[in-house]
Amino acid sequence: MPNDLISRRDVEFLLYEWLGVDELPKRERYSDHSRETFDGVLDLCEQLAEKYFAPHNKLNDTREPTFDGRHVHVNPEVKRALDAFAAADLIGMSMDYELGGAQLPVTVASAGFAWFHAANVSTAAYLMLTMANANLLATYGSTRDHELFVKPMLAGRFSGTMCLSEPQAGSSLADVSTRAEPTDDGHYRLFGSKMWISGGEHEMTENIVHLVLARIAGSPAGVKGLSLFIVPKFLVDDNAAIGERNDVSLGGLNHKMGYRGTTNTVLNFGEGAHRPLGSAGAVGYLVGRPNAGISYMFHMMNEARLGVGIGAVALGYTGYLKSVRYASERLQGRVPARKSAEDKPVPIIEHADVRRMLLAQKAYVEGALALALYCGYLIDTRASSEDNKEAEEAALLLDVLTPIAKSWPSQWCVAANDLAIQVHGGYGYTRDYDVEQHYRDNRLNPIHEGTHGIQSLDLLGRKVTQHDGASLALVSDRIGKAIDGATALGGELGHLADQLAQRWVRLVEITTKLVGESDRELALANSAIYLEAFGHLVIAWMWLELLIISAPKNTDFHAGKVQAGRFFFRYELPRVDPQLNLLETLDSTTVDMKAEWF
Repeated sequence: MPNDLISRRDVEFLLYEWLGVDELPKRERYSDHSRETFDGVLDLCEQLAEKYFAPHNKLNDTREPTFDGRHVHVNPEVKRALDAFAAADLIGMSMDYELGGAQLPVTVASAGFAWFHAANVSTAAYLMLTMANANLLATYGSTRDHELFVKPMLAGRFSGTMCLSEPQAGSSLADVSTRAEPTDDGHYRLFGSKMWISGGEHEMTENIVHLVLARIAGSPAGVKGLSLFIVPKFLVDDNAAIGERNDVSLGGLNHKMGYRGTTNTVLNFGEGAHRPLGSAGAVGYLVGRPNAGISYMFHMMNEARLGVGIGAVALGYTGYLKSVRYASERLQGRVPARKSAEDKPVPIIEHADVRRMLLAQKAYVEGALALALYCGYLIDTRASSEDNKEAEEAALLLDVLTPIAKSWPSQWCVAANDLAIQVHGGYGYTRDYDVEQHYRDNRLNPIHEGTHGIQSLDLLGRKVTQHDGASLALVSDRIGKAIDGATALGGELGHLADQLAQRWVRLVEITTKLVGESDRELALANSAIYLEAFGHLVIAWMWLELLIISAPKNTDFHAGKVQAGRFFFRYELPRVDPQLNLLETLDSTTVDMKAEWF
């Protein structure tokens, strides 16, 4: 019986019928793999998610981590799940062989990890952060870093975090004040506090590898003066064996609306709770060059942003599947056209408004999953292509699509969860059903790893203009190819292609106007509206590509794809019209509003 986490049929459709991932083994990087390898990984992920992650999802929500003043207590089921994942050698599934990874395509790894997000997002968070931490150090760390920290993380001995935000600074990294003082031994001593650190304290792994942004004395102000440091919870010897406790202490746990199974912490560095090597301050090891920390950290942040996006998809997707099942089983009311007191109640899926809500969910989550896996495919193309131009174009496309891949699912898959509650009716608002928890868990995703507003400023303020607009031009090229393909098929597909074409041309024209505006505050005032319009057009592009494949095929699965794509174009795409109208006028309402008027 299919589970209610992620549709395996949909994943296979996206990987094989659309992206052609089974062709990747023809490339040197993936030559040891095959369709059979990929399917085996998907099988394993699906099985582990169902067996070890899903059963304690509600427990994580109702019995969150606690701190007794000395130790953080986490449900033992979380450790069992993490250990099972590590024992299956999945932590490094997309990493290089020489580091102990399996060198699988990121597209396949992302698809597989979606099951863990759907089954238990707060337990999966420990793994997502560890994998992103390891990837950063694999790219920018030294050989010593690889041996002492990366390989133990891939083996499941150590876990990892990212330590950016501070209580006084929040998302404004230019205001980070944690300081790093060099020592005669070649390392550094760190002093400061970090806030909102997921996975920052627990005892489920031997060690926790913190990646910490801090300032070395004399560095430039702002983000250009930030350096990146490895600050382990415990110091290690040259064989990665655990030594004395580092001066990293827990200031407290944050208690959240959802995502409750992940410890979320305030960490104090150099507070004096411990004095490693006999001196004050937390021992830290510089990663790469001084003052280059923000560029290194963006490697992890961007991976985490894509991870947040697919996590949002997964939560929306499992809520959708559960609401489909509920609507198919729940008997209530009668169809208006044949309403009679003598008629038996029908499953609520027979009611048009319920089908509307289910179609909306399907359009959101399946379109968003397509975008998430497309981004994974761009990473694989960048990593494996022998054609420098192809690799460069993949990198540029990924760069401009990352804000969309993070924010669009974080907005619209939360909307899918909202609709899942509505489909369940009063039951959906109770804790007896999963969908209210999925909504609460998913509500974090528009906030962490860069809020909706931060992503919008990144997109309009940087991404669409960088490299003389090359990234935006590439998106236009790819959308244009999809439009040409649909137009060639004619009929309804040609009509839908024309709808996308007209709106995309308008967006590009408005982009030119906004980036050319001399008043930068005015130009960026409605960047969030720009992000939403851009995102809807990107998802329409995804759906157009999926429709081109699905329309000629005569199966219920493909007919469902066509109907969901049709729904997106008819019900969702018109949303961008008033947004584009507003952007075109350079409306100043928000800029003109004064604080004292609120």
